[in-house]
Amino acid sequence: CFLFGFLMSFASLVVHSSHAHFHSGGGHQHGGMGFKGGHGQGGGFSKLNVTTLSAFLTWFGGVGYLLGRYSTLGFVIALGIAALSGLGAASVVFLFVSKVLLRNEREMLSIDYEMVGMLGRVSSPVIGEQGIGEMIYSRDGGRHHVPIRSELSVPIARGAEVVVTRYERGVAYVRLWDELTGL
Repeated sequence: CFLFGFLMSFASLVVHSSHAHFHSGGGHQHGGMGFKGGHGQGGGFSKLNVTTLSAFLTWFGGVGYLLGRYSTLGFVIALGIAALSGLGAASVVFLFVSKVLLRNEREMLSIDYEMVGMLGRVSSPVIGEQGIGEMIYSRDGGRHHVPIRSELSVPIARGAEVVVTRYERGVAYVRLWDELTGL
């Protein structure tokens, strides 16, 4: 158990370091960490995954070997202590990954990246009927930019607030915010 758990831990480290992705029917595996569900399903770090299983096996096997070889405890007591140490190690690994490494992770939804309805400010004006300008907008705490065209084929000045009405081939078609709200 110790050798198998240690090899699984090492393999998990190598896979995670290489940023490899594995997809299976049971969920999404990324770098040796198991996640419940795939994209678009309920997310969250599963308690039973490669990382916690390898921690359990490593500690269970290591403590079990040491107690069986060098202690005078009976088999049942040594087995119980080894199982508890394995559960403890798996719990520590689970808590570290879920509370420290994944605390700011959230499920990605396609609605979070929908451009239609996005409000922004023109940073580079749209000049002429088919001119392309640029809009700056905020999403997920960061500033982003996107090429824009006027939906009504009219010039749009720098600094104007605009709303995306459609998005095609990486270009957002916009209308003035004041125009849509009637202000």
